[in-house]
Amino acid sequence: MTEAHVENKKKFQVRSKVWVQDAEGNVVFGLGRLRILEAIERHGSLRAAALELNMGYRAIWARIRATEERLGISILEKKQGGRSGGGSCLTPIGEKLVRDFRTLQRVIERESDHAFADTLGQDLDAVFQKQGEGP
Repeated sequence: MTEAHVENKKKFQVRSKVWVQDAEGNVVFGLGRLRILEAIERHGSLRAAALELNMGYRAIWARIRATEERLGISILEKKQGGRSGGGSCLTPIGEKLVRDFRTLQRVIERESDHAFADTLGQDLDAVFQKQGEGP
């Protein structure tokens, strides 16, 4: 490999996926549910969130209901339709769940990046440098 080729190589990155599960291994909350709740926050509607996420209304509602059952709390407040229209919004606990999960995700990503840079990232950089030196 030429030196220019080694320099143009993308550096490696570590990625992790985080979710919360109950004692039986059922998903309680993760990135998918976070995206659902964020879309509901933006649109004030399950139906609009489903359209944005290209998901079925029933699929979104099933995930929310499962999370609420597993937590034993309501995270979504549904308003019935009618003249003024229906809609949905997060409960204060739902809003806190979204904020706290975002924080947890950022902390885990930052710590993973640091750990990777201090361990495997250094090893991979050394391999690339060695390959760039030639035989």
